[in-house]
Amino acid sequence: MKIAVAGTGYVGLSIAVLLSQQNEVYALDIVPDKIEKINNKISPVKDKEIQTFLLEKKLNLTATADDTLAYKNADFVVVSTPTNYDETKNYFDTTTVESVIKKAVEINPNAIIVIKSTIPIGFSNKMKEKYSTENILFSPEFLREGRALYDNLYPSRIIVGVDLNNKTLLEKAKVFAGLLQKAAVKENIESHIMNTTEAETVKLFANAYLALRVSFFNELDTFCSCYGLNTKDIVKGVCLDPRIGNYYNNPSFGYGGYCLPKDTKQLLASYKNVPQNIISAIVSSNRTRKDFIAEQIISKNPKTVGVYRLIMKTGSDNFRQSSIQGIIKRLKAKNIDVVIYEPTIKDKMFLDTVIIKNINTFKQVSDIIVVNRYDEQLSDVKNKVYTKDLFFRD
Repeated sequence: MKIAVAGTGYVGLSIAVLLSQQNEVYALDIVPDKIEKINNKISPVKDKEIQTFLLEKKLNLTATADDTLAYKNADFVVVSTPTNYDETKNYFDTTTVESVIKKAVEINPNAIIVIKSTIPIGFSNKMKEKYSTENILFSPEFLREGRALYDNLYPSRIIVGVDLNNKTLLEKAKVFAGLLQKAAVKENIESHIMNTTEAETVKLFANAYLALRVSFFNELDTFCSCYGLNTKDIVKGVCLDPRIGNYYNNPSFGYGGYCLPKDTKQLLASYKNVPQNIISAIVSSNRTRKDFIAEQIISKNPKTVGVYRLIMKTGSDNFRQSSIQGIIKRLKAKNIDVVIYEPTIKDKMFLDTVIIKNINTFKQVSDIIVVNRYDEQLSDVKNKVYTKDLFFRD
């Protein structure tokens, strides 16, 4: 089949690589550098499996900025463009998704549009009405940054949302689910075809639960910090219960990244006329955790706080909405001098804060080194390190 994938971030590029093993795939983007890299078998995102597949697998994959080339004669158009949360509108910014839908319908009205971007509940049905088309499916992704292709090769489940009363579109939904299954390595994948709005809801609640779990163990650590208790022992004792499990339990400065902050806020906005306590607590807990971390750092009376890396987590190249940025803003609001070591940033400043390129200079000028996830590169200055990472407490 011919498949167009709009957007080449973690989601889009992993889907494009996955499906190009057995289909003709066009990866559409507006950034020339990303297009050039993909066509030269270089991944523009940090993902081991994507890079390996680009170099070693026989893929029928072409990156392009030409939407007519991508959409014309396409059987499926997969939308994987970003949807940032607009704080003023209390709603996802779906501008890029709508732009793809509008263009795809104009160029190829017969194509089945599959939205992979995270969207507000009820969005797909609104788009059907707005653009006078029934050919819209929603298929949520459940991917980790840096392991996106791996998670497509070994998916926890495949979900496709469709109008269950539309028999023709229902068959197309099954075909798309089959394409994902066929391209995966894992066998006997749980696949569920459900109503579109229910599929949209699954995505937001899944991420809200993950944010809840992160917040729970962060608040456990806050409690231990206040009472001088051993967080690591308590986490281990709690998580030995198989109903709880030993995952998503390493305390941090808060949840961050592409999905959890914006998805929890969007879900909370969707609860406008619905009684709730937990969803709002998830959002407020993240703010409280950052306040607590900042106050702990300030209480040590540092002259200069060094922030080691802005990335969300080990192995990632993403620092959008990383929790440590919230710590930086709180420290600077208290007139604490802050410097940053982040080798992936070419600029000299970030958040009005100096970027130090030399790691030794960074270590020398920092009274306290704040790090969300400990790195052995800091082993010679352990006495300066402030982190909540349990692996630092071995």
